[in-house]
Amino acid sequence: MQRIESRLTVSFDEPFWIGLYERIEDGRLEVCKIIFGPEPKDYEVYECLLQSWNTLKFSPPIEADAKPSMKINPKRMQRAIKKQLKEQGISTKSQRALKLQQEAGKASRHEKIRQKKEEEKHFQFELRQQKKKQKHKGH
Repeated sequence: MQRIESRLTVSFDEPFWIGLYERIEDGRLEVCKIIFGPEPKDYEVYECLLQSWNTLKFSPPIEADAKPSMKINPKRMQRAIKKQLKEQGISTKSQRALKLQQEAGKASRHEKIRQKKEEEKHFQFELRQQKKKQKHKGH
């Protein structure tokens, strides 16, 4: 049986409200950052997740800390949830996963720019060659 854990943390990150969606699947942590803009209501967050679920871009998976799965007393779970709500911020693993996603996007952008420059260089070379041929045709 496959176990999937997920958590959405909404916080204010100057100047926007952001949602940090973390999911742990098969011991691998993936993170996605969602920007809301103004402070979202609960139903807006839920609606946003439903509408954009297929378009969310998750970070490359990293190893998550393995926690033994055991039954937790409901009251203890409530206390743990309250404690997490008091703590503001993002876990370091999530930050690392977001950084990996950012670096991957940066690398792909650099690759596209490099290819575009190469194509432009090749185009200019072809243009010069055609001009040379045009000059020699006249003789």
